Amino acid sequence: MRRLPNPWVAVPVLVAALSGGAVGYFVTDASCARGSCPLSASIVAAVVAVGAGVGIGVIAVLALKSLDEFRSHREREILVEESPKTLQPGPPRDRRDSLP
Repeated sequence: MRRLPNPWVAVPVLVAALSGGAVGYFVTDASCARGSCPLSASIVAAVVAVGAGVGIGVIAVLALKSLDEFRSHREREILVEESPKTLQPGPPRDRRDSLP
């Protein structure tokens, strides 16, 4: 069974690819004489769309991995703080005791 793409990655990649393709096409089309280079404008649009999609895809995957790592680290930190083994008996220490 194939896994569906994560919408938090797929949607920004598609939006960036469509936007990049549109910008690439219109910039190339505007720099040529009217109707003289639709093929080159289409090629530039395809290249820019792929580039924008790959770039945003890399950024989205790295951001999601970073967020996942932060969450897992935070959960481990909470578990360590709540662990009864780390609690020391005795009266609570005042923070001013440790200051020079």
